[in-house]
Amino acid sequence: MAGRRGLTTLNLTFLGTASAQPSSTRNHSALALRLNADVWLFDCGEATQHQIQRSNVKMGKIEKIFITHTHGDHIFGLLPLLASRLNGAGGTADGVEDPRIHMVQGDPIEIYGPLGTRAYIRNGLTYTHTLLGAPYVVHELRLPSDPSDGDHTSLPPHVSELPNGRNIPQTNGVWPDVYHDNIVSVAAAPILHSVPCVGYVVTEAPVPGKMNPVKYIPDLKRTKTAMSVMSRLQQGESVELSDGTILHGPPRRPGRKLAILGDTYDPSSIAELASSADLLIHEATNAHLPTLDPNTKVEDTFESVEARTKSRGHSTPQMAGAFATRIGARQLVLNHFSARYPGNDHIDPVAKSMMEAIARLGGEHYGGKITCARDFMSFDVNIPEEHV
Repeated sequence: MAGRRGLTTLNLTFLGTASAQPSSTRNHSALALRLNADVWLFDCGEATQHQIQRSNVKMGKIEKIFITHTHGDHIFGLLPLLASRLNGAGGTADGVEDPRIHMVQGDPIEIYGPLGTRAYIRNGLTYTHTLLGAPYVVHELRLPSDPSDGDHTSLPPHVSELPNGRNIPQTNGVWPDVYHDNIVSVAAAPILHSVPCVGYVVTEAPVPGKMNPVKYIPDLKRTKTAMSVMSRLQQGESVELSDGTILHGPPRRPGRKLAILGDTYDPSSIAELASSADLLIHEATNAHLPTLDPNTKVEDTFESVEARTKSRGHSTPQMAGAFATRIGARQLVLNHFSARYPGNDHIDPVAKSMMEAIARLGGEHYGGKITCARDFMSFDVNIPEEHV
């Protein structure tokens, strides 16, 4: 990513939108963020590599994986995906040397997650005797209650694990600099769930402002200046002409901001980092749909469903909508649905009615655009007019 002039493509593809259990229409949690040609994954539930094979996401372009928490429905797909991405295998018969024991050098795949992520990968690869043909590195986001060093495992690093994985401490209750380059940065904060959980905020660096070439052409023609300087002006630079006139390019405008939350019943800690997000992805595991959901209990109410949902560490659509309003998000995508809510709403009228009802519940507390995610839903995130 470093050294590029900007993002021409920022695309989201939902690879899995289920909560605890997958269904025939929803796989476990995984989201692919495409930045130009590169791919970052957020969570990697069971069968994510199969979902990738069925999508337009390129396995070989995955360079970073961000894990929100270590519940199985968010991490069980990580080991097989690493084996596929990094040319893994189970070794060779006695007397035959496997070239994978001699590590192929190159840029490692980088993995970020809470304490336990490194131990899970190291133990899984070791006890399945998996050899990889390329390196990986794990960076852990440590809470103040976590040890500052140590990996929660007595096993030595896997032969493919690079030793420069960071243990990233919090600053003022958040992780403000999980990753950055000249194009994009990632910050994170702990969000409340039933286990330690992280929400991530991806922010694009300021982008060139909207330029009106007509404004500059008379001065360029008058001084016989090459029109090629337009490219410098477009980047916001100032150009001095032969007669001393200085032309100023348009000021840069804010880049795009995405808030990608893990499971949560209260994401308050990430509110400041996520403020004015162009897109908020927020779970909506359970909803009260008395006229649509045949599994609705007679005694259920909106209040009882919310209380039960929160007790399990999750959110309702109304809770997601309220948080979207709180941070001033320009768009809300609901995600991480119970298996009770089918994900084929684009072809099934009953499913469509259920997802429309869930969106309406979110809309009780949020006035912006709401989308209910389904597997393989893919769309570009464009710079909104508000940034122009």
